[in-house]
Amino acid sequence: MNQQETAAESARLLAKMRAARPLVQNITNFVSMDIAANVLLAAGAAPAMVHAPEESPEFVRLAASLVVNIGTLSRTQVESMEVATIAARAHGTPWVLDPVGAGATRFRDEAVQKLLRHRPIVIRGNASEIMAVARGAGLTLETARPRGVDSTNTTGEAELLARHLAHHCFCIVAATGETDIVTDGTRMIRLANGSPLMTRVTALGCALSALVGAFIGLGEDPFVATVAALATYGVAGEMAAEVARGPGSFRVEFIDCLDRIGPDDLETRLRLG
Repeated sequence: MNQQETAAESARLLAKMRAARPLVQNITNFVSMDIAANVLLAAGAAPAMVHAPEESPEFVRLAASLVVNIGTLSRTQVESMEVATIAARAHGTPWVLDPVGAGATRFRDEAVQKLLRHRPIVIRGNASEIMAVARGAGLTLETARPRGVDSTNTTGEAELLARHLAHHCFCIVAATGETDIVTDGTRMIRLANGSPLMTRVTALGCALSALVGAFIGLGEDPFVATVAALATYGVAGEMAAEVARGPGSFRVEFIDCLDRIGPDDLETRLRLG
């Protein structure tokens, strides 16, 4: 897709998402619950933070999509994630994997590999996380260099591995950073919107994965849906940065911008990398 087509498709899917108000089940980390729920509400979706393994598989049947975020792992949470993703696959519910901090510990990497068996529709992480997931899947011997949940690699460095990972897992891979990339292993698009302030508010990346869940819950081409989610997020980030005074006010302005962003904003502001 060229820039005009990408903006038009993103605007169409944003309108469709708002009309559908998809219910997005999130099994996410403790830090991101508040911002992820508020991002989904502002954008037009309906969040549900359902974690317990006793009910998460049952809830999957009600949801348009499932988002799994491994930021604050425990054995109970891994159990909940695994039974929910098994149920998602059984019921045809699309799901997103956010491999926060992949590559940092053996426990975290083992959890990722367990979850990959249940076929996420989208894997969304920063460049280092995507590289670490690829390495864990045996696609490279290169070691990604995690630093907490921050990326020490660029998305340009992650492009080749992102393509290989998408082919290997039959899914969409989105690596986000100064430039965002989305690939299904064949198609590749680079999005150049956003603001440096987005890296100074905790869990905004996690909330992006939640928004990807809202868009893939529409039942459209998941590549185009993922692009639309990232495009919406990046443009809203730029809009918020124009009026924010710092990270605290940016967080508030960003949620407000997700509420008011419209087709004209996407068509006039969207930039491809």
